[in-house]
Amino acid sequence: MKPNRVIFFIFNNVHLLDLAGAVTVFYESGCCGKNYDLHYVSPYEHPVASSGLGFTNVEPLSSVTVNRNDIVIVAGMEIQKWNRADDQLWMPWLRSAAATGATICSICTAAFALAATGLLNGKNCTTHWSWTKALQQQYPQIKVIENKLFVQSDRIFTSAGIATGIDLALYLVEEQHGAAFTHTVAKDMVVYLRRDGMDSQDSVYLQNRQHIDHHIHQVQDFIIKNLHQKITIGELAELVFISPRNLTRLFKIATGITIGQYIQSVRQEKAKHLLKTGHKIAWVACQCGYNSTSQMRKLVRARSVNN
Repeated sequence: MKPNRVIFFIFNNVHLLDLAGAVTVFYESGCCGKNYDLHYVSPYEHPVASSGLGFTNVEPLSSVTVNRNDIVIVAGMEIQKWNRADDQLWMPWLRSAAATGATICSICTAAFALAATGLLNGKNCTTHWSWTKALQQQYPQIKVIENKLFVQSDRIFTSAGIATGIDLALYLVEEQHGAAFTHTVAKDMVVYLRRDGMDSQDSVYLQNRQHIDHHIHQVQDFIIKNLHQKITIGELAELVFISPRNLTRLFKIATGITIGQYIQSVRQEKAKHLLKTGHKIAWVACQCGYNSTSQMRKLVRARSVNN
């Protein structure tokens, strides 16, 4: 059986991580036993990344005919340098690709390209949080959803950008190969926990980390990696050589919540994810540091209601 084909569409001034994150997911899937046939296309002979890196081995659009089993991923680009005078070089190709029934995806600002083609008319979509208002204003015929990692409308996916391209790619792998295999891919990439499109862009693993306090980041990382055991403030304080009282104060200043609230939030989110992947309830409770399955059920249910 031929491997599925993933076609990465590259604009000039493409953002490297928007491209590389999704590429790595499908590459690692092959390393884990499920191969994808990766292609790179561009309307430009020698596209250049926003960081100045040039690309070779990029196929012209005219040489690649998309079929309904393909996945086309348009990586985000620097909007300020997006050359709209070149629209006719790529718009017909992308519209034709969508017409075949292929899966069409945008990462970050590439949602502007999908909107420009009309593919998002009447559909829900998203983009990076700093561009959602501009996207909605420029294309009033679409519905921009804020604070989502990615949004699906039929076979068109739009993601919030940068690292969320990884989340979207993992979701697409899971659609084809299941949650257990995708968990293996994520683990191989050292992605702690895959998020799905219904999670907000500021998932608990991103929430409360907008600060620059290295000690508090260390504490948060330790908590995430040791949820299966009892975690005390004294233990955390020793980790960063700060008194328990001072750590409690600094954590609240940096994150806006208490250490206890943070631990509970992370445990609830991890438990929700593990339950979705089909693990036994008792094992999930143990992995997340709950004393009993009933305690876990109650707290996870409470988080779902509050969200």
